[in-house]
Amino acid sequence: MKMRTVIVSVGLLLTIGQARAQWVVTDPGNLAQSIINMSDNIAHTSKTAVNTADNFAETIKIYQQAKQYYDALKAVNNLMRDARKVQEIILMVGDVSDIYVTNFQKMMGDENFSAKELDVIAYGYTQLLQESNGVLQDLKQVINVSTLSMTDKDRMDVVDECYRSMRRYRNLVNYYTNKNIAVSYLRAKKKNDLDRVMKLYGDADAKYW
Repeated sequence: MKMRTVIVSVGLLLTIGQARAQWVVTDPGNLAQSIINMSDNIAHTSKTAVNTADNFAETIKIYQQAKQYYDALKAVNNLMRDARKVQEIILMVGDVSDIYVTNFQKMMGDENFSAKELDVIAYGYTQLLQESNGVLQDLKQVINVSTLSMTDKDRMDVVDECYRSMRRYRNLVNYYTNKNIAVSYLRAKKKNDLDRVMKLYGDADAKYW
């Protein structure tokens, strides 16, 4: 009975409902879907853009429109343990977008990167974002009513594997970001311009190198 309740909770978290005029913290399903939509839209925009600068301006717009839902989902606390793990997976999708937008916006204003290098960096972020989005397709198996052959254990195994995969992708995005910032740091060091780079990317406690 408990596992059945867990599956219902998971289903509620990821239910794709009709659009509503107002979104509330007590509706985690819609909040989760808005984060998924944000991630999909950012990946699509980044993939099809011709000009990185123009593309990123649109990416920021998409991110800012959805960030309120990302923040709201963080505030949902009354979920069961297994449903909370699903919530964390969705939030990690938002984390990937957040890391990308926040740091690439700084890189766009960093003279230590050429326009061509920024294009390559943006492409790398897009690939990682698409890979993390792919995990969600596996996650949707647990709420697909047509998947009648899956036991409760099968469903929880899918959730656990998706959780591990999403953590790996989020860590990769962090690693990728830090490695790129380290390039700017090394170039700034050669030019005796460390103060500007440190101010741009964070205080002395930030370890990007």
